[in-house]
Amino acid sequence: MINFYKYHGAGNDFIMIDNRDGNFDVKNKDLVKLLCHRRFGIGADGIILVENDADYDFRMVFMNNDGSIGAMCGNGGRCIVHFAYHILKIVKDPKNVEFIAVDGKHQADIDGDIVKLKMQDIESISTRNNLPYICQGTTPHNIQFVTNLKDFPVFETGRKIRYLDESGVNVNFVELIDGVFHVRTYERGVEDETLACGTGATSVAIAVHNNGMLKENVAHIKMPGGDLKVSFEKMPDDTYQNIWLTGEAKCVFEGEWE
Repeated sequence: MINFYKYHGAGNDFIMIDNRDGNFDVKNKDLVKLLCHRRFGIGADGIILVENDADYDFRMVFMNNDGSIGAMCGNGGRCIVHFAYHILKIVKDPKNVEFIAVDGKHQADIDGDIVKLKMQDIESISTRNNLPYICQGTTPHNIQFVTNLKDFPVFETGRKIRYLDESGVNVNFVELIDGVFHVRTYERGVEDETLACGTGATSVAIAVHNNGMLKENVAHIKMPGGDLKVSFEKMPDDTYQNIWLTGEAKCVFEGEWE
């Protein structure tokens, strides 16, 4: 019997499992794909495990819904912090949460359902696939600016760009409307558009500041599943540090899978 909690952050949804006993087999891709299937399983963009770590509040392990081990997920990171504090009650200080993920150490701050997550520094902004390119931690992102985002063929265009890249890349399509950056994202691993992407929102915020579209150090991002805020500092060497991703994390329901 697998006990689980269903979460979402801005519509990016996850199955949360307490794996501190180590019983969940992360190598069982068929089980991961079945659990994440939206018709035959629970349905999710991915599965996130809470595991023990001697030096941190917990360890985060993320699996894409195709069964592969995923890179860092920003909305998933916010959800797992909420899960560890409100459900598992293993967090010592809600204002100074520390956990380890595939891309290294993260900090977080919890205020009810609002979770503020510190992301990894961004060392450089370059070009890849003839588009702006940012790697947020271990997660690669292309950014493409478009008009009429609402009707833009995100799946078809995103899939094409994703497979142009040898290692695969997430693709964010962006339109600025009344000072808010509207974003739709095609995610590798999910192989489809998702309702939100935390590392995508972060990458877009840095890209639009770097190219002069954003003058402030805070970006307001609107994704199909909800709103996110990204704050940051640009350093004298042109790197970006103190990057924080803020938004709601919601527990939708809990259940058991036999």
